[in-house]
Parts: sequence; C-alpha cells; structure tokens
Amino acid sequence: MARSVFSRVFTDVTEALDRRFRWHRLPVPLGLLTLVGLRMRLRERNLYDTSSTSVDQPSPEDSRHLTTRTADGTFNDLENPAMSSAGTRFGRNVPLELTYPENDWALLRPNPRTVSRELLTRHEFQPATTLNLLAAAWLQFMIRDWFSHGKSEKDNPWELELGEDDPWPQERPMQVLRTRKDPTHLPEDSSPPTYLNTETHWWDGSQLYGSNADAQKRVRSGEDGKLLVEPDGMLPRELVAQASKEPGFWVGLALLQTLFVLEHNAICDRLRAEYPSWSDDELFDRARLINSALLAKIHTVEWTTAILGHPTMQIGMRANWWGIAGERIHKLLGRISSSEVISGIPGSQKDHFGVPYSITEEFVAVYRMHPLIPDDFDFRSATDDSLIQERTFREVAGPHVPEVLDEIHLADLLYSFGIAHPGAISLRNYPRLLQEYERPDGILMDLAATDILRSRELGVPRYNAFRKLLHLPPVESFEELTDDPALADELRRVYDGEIDRVDLTIGLYAEPKPRGFGFSDTAFRIFILMASRRLNSDRFFTTDYTPRIYTQTGLDWVDDNDMSSVLLRHFPDLLPSLRNVDNAFAPW
Repeated sequence: MARSVFSRVFTDVTEALDRRFRWHRLPVPLGLLTLVGLRMRLRERNLYDTSSTSVDQPSPEDSRHLTTRTADGTFNDLENPAMSSAGTRFGRNVPLELTYPENDWALLRPNPRTVSRELLTRHEFQPATTLNLLAAAWLQFMIRDWFSHGKSEKDNPWELELGEDDPWPQERPMQVLRTRKDPTHLPEDSSPPTYLNTETHWWDGSQLYGSNADAQKRVRSGEDGKLLVEPDGMLPRELVAQASKEPGFWVGLALLQTLFVLEHNAICDRLRAEYPSWSDDELFDRARLINSALLAKIHTVEWTTAILGHPTMQIGMRANWWGIAGERIHKLLGRISSSEVISGIPGSQKDHFGVPYSITEEFVAVYRMHPLIPDDFDFRSATDDSLIQERTFREVAGPHVPEVLDEIHLADLLYSFGIAHPGAISLRNYPRLLQEYERPDGILMDLAATDILRSRELGVPRYNAFRKLLHLPPVESFEELTDDPALADELRRVYDGEIDRVDLTIGLYAEPKPRGFGFSDTAFRIFILMASRRLNSDRFFTTDYTPRIYTQTGLDWVDDNDMSSVLLRHFPDLLPSLRNVDNAFAPW
C-alpha cells in the first residue's frame, strides 16, 4: 500500500512538472525522473488489450521452443503461447471505446488528397542535418520486423475527389485501398474494428528470418546455421528480385538486409569455433537470438540517441539498456540489481504491465515518418568521394533495386548513405515521388494521402484528442500548434478553422520539437511507453537473457558490438570514413 501511494504521488508530481515546465526544459536529473514518472503513468493508463481470448497453441513435439525463438513468434510467453505471434491483433494505447472510426463522410473530411498537396508537398528539401541516410533506412528496416497490416483489400476502395488543378494522372476520383479486415472479428461483435499483424509483434529479426516456417526455410542455407548469400557476399539474386516486387522495397532496405545477413553468418562462424559439435539448427537458433538482440541494442542506444539528440535522452536511452549504473559497470560486474532502472531491462524480470503484449495501432501511426526519404540520391566512391551515379528515389526502389546492387559496390552504397542527410520530419517535406508512387503491382498511389486516411480508418484519434489521451494539454489554436504564422493560416484554411479536426500526422509534423529532437514530443509519449515495453515483455530480453540461452559468447557479442563495428567487420574499406564518428547514424 505504501508503495502504491508513493507511486501515485510520484506520477502525479512528475506529470504536473511536465505540464508546467516540460520535461525537456528541466535539468537533466530532474528531466530523467520526470520521464520515469511519465512512463509509469502511461503504463498504468495507456495499454489496452484487443484480443478476445488467448488462443490455445498445441505444444511442439520437442523442447526447442523453450530456449529459442519460433518462426512465427509463438511460445515467447509460455503461459499464453499465441501472444503476439504472426496473425494476432494489434493492441491499442487509448481506450477501446474511443477507437471506433468516424462515418465514411467524416472520414474523408478534409479530403486527404487536399491535406497531402497543401500541407505535405515538398517544394524544397529540408534536411535533417544531425542524421545520415542510414537512419532513414534503419527505421524502415525495423518496421519490417515489427508490423504489417498485410495486403490491402481491392474491393470497395476509398474514393478521393480531385481538384481542378490536381495533376493526378489517373481517372477521377483517386482510389485508396482499404486495410485488410480482421477475419477473427465476428459480425455480431459490436466492439471497435480490429486488425491483424502479419508479422510477429516481437523484436525478433523477422525482417531477416521471416514470420513463418516457409519464409524461414527460404532464407536458410541448411549448413552451419547460416543464411543464404552468394559467393560475392550479396543476397541471392532471386530473393532480391522477389523482394523488389513488394511495396516499399528500396535499396536502403536491401543494404541493411545484406549487412545483417552477413552479421548472422559471422555470429555462426564464432559459435561454430566455440561449439564445434552443434547442429545446423542449434547454430541458427543461437545466432538469431544474438543478432536480434544486437539489432535491439543498436536501435535503443544508437539510432534513438541519434534522432532524439537531447542530453536527457542520451542518458535515458542508454539507461534503458544498461540502467543508471551504466555500460562500464555492466561490463565489469554484470547486473548489480534486479531493477531495470539500476541495471537496465535486458536480464530483468519479464513484465506485461497487466496487458498481453502487442504492437499498437497508435505505435504504427506515430512511426509514419516518410519525410525522412529524400527525392534524389548521389552515389559516391568510398575511396575518393568521386561521383558514381545520380538517381531519383523512383530509380532506387522496386524493380530498380537489383540493377543498383549490380552497378554500385555495397561499400560505396553504404558510404553514400553515411554522408547524405535524410529529410526532416516536418510539414511540406514529404517526398514528391511518394505522392505519385507506382507500386510494384502497378497500383498508383499518393502515399501521403494514404498515411492520413489510414490513421482515420484505423480509429486512431486525431491530434488534439490524441494529446489529451496521452495526458498532454490540447492546443487551443493553430498559432499554438506551429510557430510559423503562414503555416498556421494554411492549416486553418485546410481544416476550415476546426483545430480539433487536425489529423494526428499533421499535428505531429507541425508541432515545435524539443531541442535535438527529430520528431515531436507528442509522438515521443508513445515511444517512451512502447520502446521499453518491447523489451520488458519479451522473455528473450528479460528472464531468458542469460548465458544458458544465449551462451556467454553470444552475450559478449551483443556487449562488444555496435553499428560501426558491424559495418567495419564486413566492409573494412569504410574505416577512414568511420574513424572519428561516435554514432554511425550521424553524418560521417
């Protein structure tokens, strides 16, 4: 009871501090305490389960699932084996009764195409100068692991009216395909619509290993636990050709896919040297665990601190992994406490915070960050910085990926990404080529308009409602939403003066950002809740993050490596460019 009272008082005080002063304006120690309190409040009030009942899962014939990740994500939680496996529902961060979508008329107001053209179109590239282009590619690489709503439904598409001066090349009206329905949501069920994640919800490297047994079989070599690569170190051409037919595939994804397939195989070599009697499956299983943990570590302590370059966040995100005791104490003494605050989440006790784990629709919504992608690419030599090629985004995506990989060496591609800037996540900085984007299946789409409509369709609250549900005050005017008077007038015009109609994505892009931040403080609220939850709920990052499961060799591999060491292991020619770089996602 005493602890409960303290917890309640602590969260009330920290929430009041944040509302009065904002956590990012407080001295670092007080800012860190405030973030701890905010995360506690979000864990208490912003986790909602959409599943009806847990699904019984027959136990496998052997015990392999007890010590390793399964292909489809089952048996991560041994008491609820189906939890967060492929094909289970997205959860929510807001009360379920507030996630019913608006009626069809309201869903299309204001017109998503108008919002796209008037508020998102990039007229001049706005760079994010503290990041390099690897940071943009990395985010999509992670998203491929975390979530997908699957193929859209081609029946009964949304239809968007086009203005007289709209250059859209198709016959009117523009069509946007609807999100695939959840077949497990029965017609007689009056609860809000739900949707299924075709990937596993776990942070398990499924973008490399697949989310089902067939996909996993296609990428495995069958020898020494390794994944398939060509003799020249490239991914198999047929796999790249197949991937290039998927919507959203581009050279940035191909680069990181190749890099971490090579890393998986390097881990296998190290394990084979240490455990020469192990079978192909034993080597694969351990290498997957180690590689996935390394991906999570890189995202937590490198990518996040690059895109959220605030002093409090530099400490806070490293504390997520190592605790306030820090990396040095961890390497000297290991865990010195069971507390995640003192010694970090990896190796702490698993905790679902009262709600079965899942990726949420709100998490998906705040990660709509397409402005990171530039329209134009310069590919340069890693040796002498000479220009090799210039291409547009359209020429590095889809069916063009195999030709780019054939024509430009991987080290030169990585170097080119390392020295280039992504776009800033802001209004009027959406890639123009994604507003007229032809998918590999021939469907033409405005991805910006689709982003806007998707959040509405999925019942994600609009910006002001979203803020209130995340314990932030709503904005009272367009002038409060943005510090650009001309942009405030434009927002007022597009939304017909109704501040509460502003879409979540538009509000997130318009909102002034904390110092050093690449995205908004409102989006950050979902981040501080879900970024740690993905670790807390996963037994392979908590109770089973042990030498028995990973081997000491595996844990040491995770401890001793970062993005720079991975790059240099496989592409040593990058050493001159990375020699003085502290974070591989910062400009080289």
